[in-house]
Amino acid sequence: MARRGLELTPFRGLRYDPDRVGSLASVTSPPYDVVVRPDGVHHLQSADPYNIVRLILPEAGTPSARTEQAADTLRRWLDEGVLAADPEPALYVYEQQDGDGMLQRGVIGALRVSEPAEGVVLPHEDVMPPVVAERAALLRATRANLEPLLLSYRGDGTAAEVVERTVEKPPLLATTTEDGVRHRLWAVTDAADVARVQDDLSHHQALIADGHHRWATYLRLRAEQRTPGPWDYGLVLLVDTARYPLRVRAIHRLLHGLPVADALAAVEGLFRVRHLGVPLAEALAALADASCAGNAFLLAGDGAFHLLDRPDPDLLARTVPADRPAAWRSMDATVLHATLLEHVWHIPEDSPAHIAYIHDTAATVAKAERDGGTAVLMHPVREEVVRDLARQGVTVPRKSTSFGPKPASGLVLRALEI
Repeated sequence: MARRGLELTPFRGLRYDPDRVGSLASVTSPPYDVVVRPDGVHHLQSADPYNIVRLILPEAGTPSARTEQAADTLRRWLDEGVLAADPEPALYVYEQQDGDGMLQRGVIGALRVSEPAEGVVLPHEDVMPPVVAERAALLRATRANLEPLLLSYRGDGTAAEVVERTVEKPPLLATTTEDGVRHRLWAVTDAADVARVQDDLSHHQALIADGHHRWATYLRLRAEQRTPGPWDYGLVLLVDTARYPLRVRAIHRLLHGLPVADALAAVEGLFRVRHLGVPLAEALAALADASCAGNAFLLAGDGAFHLLDRPDPDLLARTVPADRPAAWRSMDATVLHATLLEHVWHIPEDSPAHIAYIHDTAATVAKAERDGGTAVLMHPVREEVVRDLARQGVTVPRKSTSFGPKPASGLVLRALEI
């Protein structure tokens, strides 16, 4: 069977009535898995009683109570008119911009769900079944896609032209969130423009940049149904990285219960170790330089930084699986998980009691220093490496990348039955 390309369809977006909420900014949230503040949920809840976090991260006691709470909340907001469906189906052009030169534009729509074997939507990470089960229960209960995934493709065709023409018009909404990012949204309802976007995308495949667990949730829900229906599609933001390259940041590791001194003692003779008495910014610059020549990691947690590079080739030959492409074998995340975590430090990567994954660099270091653990700071991998491996059907180690900027949750939702 010939491979189909991306199939994006319009939908009637659910959006907040700005007259019913404090502000559009106050009801938004980062994606459910990127609420990074220790008091993140409470901070967002206090911003506005209708903040989207009450749907994506309900706080009732048991898993079943949480999903029931989210479904009840969504029904109440719909009944009260806090959320309302747009009058006609649309594709939505979405723009994010900050004061540091970041500008990203893409198209939000309902994308046909496809298995990885179809080669249309390419995952680059494996998922954790308990997280998929949790997200699937929430989707079943709410009957809604509460936040879009972030997908990237490389096109620079007629879809991009429609996006650029659309942003010249007045937006449906515009708001600036507390992180200083301005968000704007437009509805594309013109049949000719919708057709141009759909035809262009039908020739492309996309990489899941962020949202693997939510995509797996879409797949699970579709598999549970016996007839075609709205569950055959899922809410996504598609960004053309030929026009708007994504930013790729590293995700760092915090090793609980492993003091820096013990971590360094274990790698003696296996890596070159250099102790850096410099500030964080200079230490990260040294990590970037070392990464150009091979695998490198920055350890922290004892008030200093320690640069690990030049791993013993015999150690890598013994520990890194040889049945994968060279690009996968040479990734820092591969060497970290296959060599350091498994064989040198003997730390299980799937145990929250032993390891945490943190996006913020300074927060990782601070927590390691406070708790007596080891922060392992990573240098980001390039998007091309991830995309090329995904096209070969090869997933990278979990939490290898953080693509962004990620879409704010709460600007547009998709109800399955509207």
